[in-house]
Formats: sequence, C-alpha cells, structure tokens
Amino acid sequence: MTPQELKNSILQLAIQGKLVEQRPEEGTAEELFARIQEEKQRLIAEKKIKINKRIESISDDVIPFDIPESWIWVRFGNLVNYTMGKTPPRAEPEWWGTDIPWVSIADMPESGHICETKESVTSAALDKKFGNKISPAGTLLMSFKLTVGRVSILDIDAVHNEAIISIFPFVDDDSTEKMYLFYVLPFVSQFGESKNAIKGKTLNDTSISNLLIPLPPLAEQKRIVAKIEELLLYIDRYELAWSKLEQFNSRFPEDMKKSLLQYAIQGKLVEQRPEEGTAEELFTQIQQEKQRLISEKKIKKEKSLPEITEDEKTFDIPENWKWIRLGSILHYIDTGKSFKCDEIPPTGNKCGIIKVSAVTWGKFNENESKTCYSNESWVDAYEIHKNDFLICRANTAALVGGCVIVDKISKRLMLSDKVLRLHFTKMIYPFYVLWALRTPFIRNQFGSMATGTSESMKNISQDILKNTVIPLPPIPEQRRIVEKLEQLLPLCERLKGF
Repeated sequence: MTPQELKNSILQLAIQGKLVEQRPEEGTAEELFARIQEEKQRLIAEKKIKINKRIESISDDVIPFDIPESWIWVRFGNLVNYTMGKTPPRAEPEWWGTDIPWVSIADMPESGHICETKESVTSAALDKKFGNKISPAGTLLMSFKLTVGRVSILDIDAVHNEAIISIFPFVDDDSTEKMYLFYVLPFVSQFGESKNAIKGKTLNDTSISNLLIPLPPLAEQKRIVAKIEELLLYIDRYELAWSKLEQFNSRFPEDMKKSLLQYAIQGKLVEQRPEEGTAEELFTQIQQEKQRLISEKKIKKEKSLPEITEDEKTFDIPENWKWIRLGSILHYIDTGKSFKCDEIPPTGNKCGIIKVSAVTWGKFNENESKTCYSNESWVDAYEIHKNDFLICRANTAALVGGCVIVDKISKRLMLSDKVLRLHFTKMIYPFYVLWALRTPFIRNQFGSMATGTSESMKNISQDILKNTVIPLPPIPEQRRIVEKLEQLLPLCERLKGF
C-alpha cells in the first residue's frame, strides 16, 4: 500500500465515523447544524451574505455511504460561506505589482500552508477588482478547477484567482470546523458532480454548494482532527521508508546485473577447474599466434603495450587467471567512415550506414541505420557481417563503449565513423569479452580515459581500447561464465516488472 493509499484509507474511516468512537455526551450533529443555521440566518439578515438558492435537499438515493446515527449529511453551502477569486486582466499592468499576494493553484502546497506567492496585485486591483475583500491569514482555501479538492491554509493576507474559493465556516469554535474540512474536503470533493475541463476536471458554483459533507458533532470533529494528525506523523515515517524501499526495488535489477557481471570477471560466478589449464598458458599461445601472423604479414606489428601496474589491478582474480590488456588479444581494429547519407532506412540494393544506436547495448539493431549513396569500390572494406564485434567509440558519457556481436543481418550495412570493428584471436571466446566490456570495472576505465569536453559527446580511441585492462580466464571457463550469465541476466530483466 502506498503512503497516499494509506492516507486515503484513514480519511475514508474518518468520514465514515470509524476513526474515533462516538460519545453520547457530545450531543448530535443535528444540534450543531441547528446552531449553524441560526448563525447563517443572522448573517443573511444583516446582509453580510446572500441567500444561496442553489442548495438542494438531500434524498436517500444520493447518500454515498452510511454514517453514525449522531451524524448528519449536509450540503457544503449550508455549512460555510465561500467566495471565489479573480484574475485581473493581464494586458493591463496597473493591476499587477507587489502590494497584495495573489494565490494561484501553483502556490498551493497539497494539504499545506501558503507563506508566499509567485505573483502579487496592486492596491488599486484590490480596490477595483476585488472590492477591497481580502482573505485574512488563517483562511482555508480549496481549488475547484483542474486540480479539484486541493486545500491549503493561508499564513498571509491574500487574494486568489477564480479557480480557488476562500472558505468561512458559519460556526467554527477554535477553528475545529476549518481543520475538519481541511482534512476531509480533498476526499469528499471527489464526490461532487464535475465536468471535463481542457486540462482536467472542474466544479462549478452549484456543484460546490451541493457537495455532500458528513457532519459529526463538533467535539467529535476535534477528536477526528487530533487522530488524523497523530496518524499522519506515522504516515510521514512510513512514506520515508516506503520511498527508500521503492528506490531499492527500482535499482535492484540493475544493481544485481552489475553485481553478476562484476562477479563474472572476478572469478566468483563459476568454479575454477585445474584440468582446464591456465590463462598464462593461453596467453602464451595467443602471443605465439600473433608473431606467426606478423611474420606471414597477415597482421601488422604494433608497438608494445605497457606492463600492467598493481594500481590497475583493483581486485583479486583466481590464480589460474591473468591480467592482460585488451590489445594483446586483438589482431587489428577496423575504423568506419563518414558517409553522405539520407535520414531514411536503406531499401533495395542501396547500402546503409549504422547509427550509434545500433550498437548501444543489447542486440545489434540493423534497423538503426540510414541510406547511404555508396561507391561500390569501397563497400567491401566497411561492410558489416554476421559475428562482427562492434563497439561504439563516440557517444554520450553513459553510452560510449557500448558493444554488440552481430547475431544476424539482412541488409547491406557499413560501419560509421563512430563505430569500430574489433578482430580478436580465435583463441578467446568473444562473448566473454563482450560481457567483460559491460562490467562496471571496464565501464569505469572507459569513463576515466574517454576524451571530450562535454557529457553529451565522449570518445574512446583505439589506443584507449588497446590499453584497457581485463582479467582473462582459461577459454573453457570463459564459455562457462557466459553460459551462466545468459541464465541469470534474463532473471534480472524479469525483476523490473515487479
């Protein structure tokens, strides 16, 4: 149950007479209502208020729920006098100034107090537009248009707009009636007849007058208010705890995913098996293969990568693993090209160039591409194929370094200048590298080394990629890690629905 649902439940109990007990010695609401009507008639006789001819009688078929015998249902217009506000013409600057605070719905905190307003009107406006009628501090306000039933109490003398009413109970010993209405109006105002407005719901003068109010004896109103305020303190505490739990629940699937990935590259996700050999042996074989390919002039010799420092090894790995730089298991990197393109998907025999969104986490999305007017002579050098390992070298700080392995492709697509294609030795399992590059450990490396003056565009160069530090397990363990991740990570995604 949300805090608001809990609060609504308490208010529902309050207006049904179930929040506090009834006490015969406190009299009846009939007696209170008779007193209210006497006061109302006195004000009418003194011409301080007008007779409200819009108020209807109450028949049994309009009563929404049962209330205690000592209570009665009354119409709002028989319980209070209320006044509507105004908005002086905006085009006439003489009405707008700094003299008198002017309240709009935006100034009304939900069930709160108004200490200041965004706008004010002049003394001339108070005289000419508001007839020198100002709502004094302590007045209860309620909105009846768009945000129906929002209530606030003025802590300052003010006027207000035409979507708000000032409420003045006919009988209000110790502000009891005002505070009772403060808590119940947001709830009972939803029972009023409303009509659709452009931006929400609205009541009118007639429907406001005829709002049904469950009226308890005055002493019971006071006890209801005291009980609500006592319980609201607990609801405030509950809301803090509930908000923390909601934040935890919303973060949990992603946090769990990050933890699983981090466990994977720390050697904690699957067990190590001595019979699978060591990463040191694997690394030696990879370097021997690279030297052979260089001598056969199939790949180019590159400058040596620096030794990995102890500071770069931020966590322990199993004894049969090895810290390496990504460049040591790469044969070479293809760079893309900046093509002249139309912002439409490729059709027919036309080539397409992928957008960075095609390579940003998850699966390769070939539909994230646009038509390119290609020159057949250079298509082959940039064309994307199934099983290509692609990484986004330029994107926002949060997305740069996003990578995919192309699982399927049905269009003729090419690399853009913001995407790189990595060619690894066949002695490593590329899906292990794919998941490793998505771990918080390597994401942090990309974040710290990426260049760019703004968060909206960061770049990782080939040198940054080659120098990225990664833990390397034996290849059978690489495969078992990927298999375990593919079992567990979908469960994290399913948690997002809860």
